[in-house]
Amino acid sequence: MNRIEAVIFDWAGTTVDHGSLAPVRALTALFARHGVDLSDADARRDMGLFKKDHIRRILSLPHVELSPDERVVEELFNEFGSLQTAILESHAQMIDGAADVAHRLRKRGMRIGSTTGYTRPMLDILLARASDQGYAPELSLCPDDVGGGRPRPWMCLRIALEFRLGSTAAVVKVGDTVSDIEEGLNAGMWTVGVSRTGNEVGLSAEEFASLTEAERISRTEHACAMLRTAGAHEVVESVALLEPAIERLDRRLAAGERP
Repeated sequence: MNRIEAVIFDWAGTTVDHGSLAPVRALTALFARHGVDLSDADARRDMGLFKKDHIRRILSLPHVELSPDERVVEELFNEFGSLQTAILESHAQMIDGAADVAHRLRKRGMRIGSTTGYTRPMLDILLARASDQGYAPELSLCPDDVGGGRPRPWMCLRIALEFRLGSTAAVVKVGDTVSDIEEGLNAGMWTVGVSRTGNEVGLSAEEFASLTEAERISRTEHACAMLRTAGAHEVVESVALLEPAIERLDRRLAAGERP
């Protein structure tokens, strides 16, 4: 019998949107409208946060010459919503193997949930597109649903409660950003970072494949180091490779270890 009872997946960069490109495209376009040349690195620095919190962090950067006043935050966040929604449809492709892994885990008796930094309307777009591609988590939450986003543990804890799980230590949180790892750790859950397909590498599948072998190794190792430093218990290159990591964590839980 599995001791791991549930797996909670992130979305962009983990199960959909190889390289987590959609939020970067939307954020850089948003700030360009206001005369700010925002680099991809600046947009990615706090990826995974609730998007309003993410915009607030960007406004705090010393070279971003816009007021960090909450009125400006609200205006930018409202403007961001329409930009991101328009972009999501073209960045909702499932990452290879993600739907199959979720299906196999469910067949093994594990519950499947998901969390995101997107808003509910954005998440609903992803849910519809993912369902068409064979992926349908039992419960998917966004910060709107619980009153706050990552690194707060509230979305994960709400899923654990709704699933009526025996312990948060029986859950694995999977994601590609530092804030994903912090979210899982703050919820008392095991965490698995995703390196190659996610935010820290930040490339589409085609872009990644075009790199030299040395470049692919270097970028993936850098992403792995970032996620390990954040506290990830395991790191995999893609969710397609998740199951052995789940099995190792299951054995650690059986041996009496806790996250």
